Amino acid sequence: MTAPALLTGQLRDLYRLESARIKEEFAAKGDGQQAVRARAALLDQIVLHLWSKVFLHFSDAPRRLALVAIGGYGRNTLFPYSDVDLLFLYSNTESEQELKDSIRSFSQEMWDLGLKLSPASRTLGECERFDAANVEFSISLLDRRCVAGDRVLFDELDGKLVPNLVMREAPGLAQRLIEVTRNRHAKFGGTVFHLEPNVKDGPGGMRDFNVANWLTLIAAMDKARGWSGDGLLPASAQHQVQAARDFLTAVRCFLHLRHGRDDNTLSWAAQDEAAARRIGIIGDPDRAHSPLSAEDWMRLYFSHARAVFRRCTQLLDEVPAAWSSLYRQFQNWRSHISDNDFSVGHGLIFLQQPASLREPDMLLRLFHFMAQHGLKLSTATEQSIEQVLPAAASDPPRGGDLWLYLQEILQQPYAAEALRAMHALKFLTVVLPELKAIDALVVRDFYHRFTVDEHSFLAIESLHRLRDSPSEWDKRYASVLDEVEQPELLYLALLLHDVGKGLPGDRHIEGSLQSAESCLERLHLDPADRETVRFLIGSHLEMSAAMRRDIFDPETVHAFAEKVQSPERLKMLCLLTYADIKAVNPEALTPWKAENIWQLYIETSNYLNLSVDQRFHAGVDESDLVRTLTPLAGRRLKPFLEGLPRRYLATCSAKDAMLHLEMAGRLKSSTVQLSLERGRHWFDLTLVTTDRPLLFARVTGVLSAWGMSIVKANAFSNAAGIVVDTFHFIDRFRTLELNLPEWERFKRSITDVLDGAADLDRMLRDRWRGRVSGADKIKVHTRIEFNDECSSRSTVLQVITQDRPGLLYRISSRLSVQKCNIEIALIDTEGEMAIDVFYLSSAGAKLTPEHQQHVQQELLEELKGG
Repeated sequence: MTAPALLTGQLRDLYRLESARIKEEFAAKGDGQQAVRARAALLDQIVLHLWSKVFLHFSDAPRRLALVAIGGYGRNTLFPYSDVDLLFLYSNTESEQELKDSIRSFSQEMWDLGLKLSPASRTLGECERFDAANVEFSISLLDRRCVAGDRVLFDELDGKLVPNLVMREAPGLAQRLIEVTRNRHAKFGGTVFHLEPNVKDGPGGMRDFNVANWLTLIAAMDKARGWSGDGLLPASAQHQVQAARDFLTAVRCFLHLRHGRDDNTLSWAAQDEAAARRIGIIGDPDRAHSPLSAEDWMRLYFSHARAVFRRCTQLLDEVPAAWSSLYRQFQNWRSHISDNDFSVGHGLIFLQQPASLREPDMLLRLFHFMAQHGLKLSTATEQSIEQVLPAAASDPPRGGDLWLYLQEILQQPYAAEALRAMHALKFLTVVLPELKAIDALVVRDFYHRFTVDEHSFLAIESLHRLRDSPSEWDKRYASVLDEVEQPELLYLALLLHDVGKGLPGDRHIEGSLQSAESCLERLHLDPADRETVRFLIGSHLEMSAAMRRDIFDPETVHAFAEKVQSPERLKMLCLLTYADIKAVNPEALTPWKAENIWQLYIETSNYLNLSVDQRFHAGVDESDLVRTLTPLAGRRLKPFLEGLPRRYLATCSAKDAMLHLEMAGRLKSSTVQLSLERGRHWFDLTLVTTDRPLLFARVTGVLSAWGMSIVKANAFSNAAGIVVDTFHFIDRFRTLELNLPEWERFKRSITDVLDGAADLDRMLRDRWRGRVSGADKIKVHTRIEFNDECSSRSTVLQVITQDRPGLLYRISSRLSVQKCNIEIALIDTEGEMAIDVFYLSSAGAKLTPEHQQHVQQELLEELKGG
């Protein structure tokens, strides 16, 4: 073995042994700061070894080249699997050309050791130039230190070039940094409160901590015209943010070591382990013996992340050098809204007289002003609030005066932002202590994306944004919101509707009602208003439940109308349902759900008003449909319509009915007629054929084999045995969307399966082969429920189970074996839970109790074990 190879082996052993020691020490002490400093020191050793090895034969290399640690490595905070950012700093271009082969050799040695080196090469002159297209490099120079090489060269960079760059380009640096940060925040919805947050890039994560430091440094240098240690934050805020840094550093170290890679997602499994090990809580003698619950540990995480996010976003607004002239003009215009109590500058609210906050109602007036104008609080204003908060907590506002201010806040266009600020400053739980139960509360269902309190704020925010949304659906619901007589009661119900999730027990609605009772009492609401809020909280899942029934069945509408009782309550419950689903996650409110909420609202409104409101009614009644079609179809129409259920006549347009009639007329030449269209939100497949065993199941099987996700389906048959089945599905892999020739092959595969010319089982095996068994993040226990009261003609079957490929095919196949006719199929998923509803009949009647029992056993057997 040659000497260089031996040196490389020694370095590899050194890195492996020292990395193991760092891991062991972190496991024992949980000190993240110690771990990141230790890894940076270890890399210094390796860099110095390689420096001696590669550049030993250069007599003057140290005078022409410096190895500069930048970024996290430059801060001496190198996480276990983070990249190593290293700048090769040359004196001039001649040195760069002469040394480039040695640098390449040096870098290769680092990579051979298994290190993720991210090298950059610059001459001294290049470091002084500001590149707007690569501002990240200029920012990385703010954290720099010399590891090896020419110290004089580094001192020139450190003492002259970087300060000159920052002072000269401060506005551009800050503005670009702010733009990048705001875009990053937008990718995460601008909120800290994700159930599985990213500890590095997410709002309130380590990158936000660094951004706050960079903005503080840029602003201080711009002011002092040189290096300055003066920050923009008060000592108390600095202590809070430093504590958050220590906690987040420990969490990120834990994640790296747990995953064995640069993975910064705090998954549910990682949360369980972090809580059990009390990660981030150091100096606690009971650390190893008293594990926290995952929910309590995540509340601790969110408290630290919220502190970092709050300071970061304040600096995004408060660093004057970062504002463009256009932004200044806009904010100066907004400053005209200042009044005797509050002044506005650069989009921030300042107190005219800070001592005035001691008045009981001034805090509420401040947040009303914020909610009205969409402004943010300045750091000085937040400090004043924190100073008077203990006095407010000892004698909190209550009664009618509190409700007067609170309802005004809730109705303002920026209410959600004001509520978030009240919550972050702990004032909201002073006036509404019921919200303490859901403060940063994580409820694990793999459907909700945000904490319970943030979900409530998002729901309120979604209603306030209806009027400004370009969405067709939002405009419809905005028109309903304009008709609500007391919107403040709707917003209060949204604020309180989930507080029961923070109380013991599984029935959160009862807990929410119990907590709301004390709140309504303290606010001195009128009895009628209290009853309205109680109704909305107690019924906030009723509309979602009704949508899992045939909303075109008069009995479904009648049963829902009996629960709602009045048009005003219906409007508020409709809006609450819409906002509640929309706030679950960005994908939760599908166009299909928005359409069904609206359709149920219209049908119930018509029922309650005993008349059809032509402004909202999209369909036509049976006589109109028949009257429209008769001149076009003649005597063919009535035999085709004979025996079709009322739902067909209620949901089908004249255009669609004519298409079905024409397809039925072509059955003599081809026994399977198909129509495939691309809708606005999904594909629409229509099948007209003669009835046969396993028809519905086989079509769902083909859709599954092609990777399609079915969102809803209808199955109709007339007295002559002609079947009209419609399937609405999403092309998840864009197979049809991107490949027009695939449309014919797709339709041909359906025809071949129905005619027995293709092997459906083989198609499904090919599709399911890549699925990993047991990969589901959460296990959903299968529940089979029957209901004979929802429909006069059918037995309603609801299947709640683990979502999986081909689920609808498996269920419908078993139903066919049991001689069940599927008249309607309503398909829904919430996270990894499938909620499928089927209207079933057998031999033209409802299923007998014995038949239901057989079906239940058949389905439980089919769905057992996934």
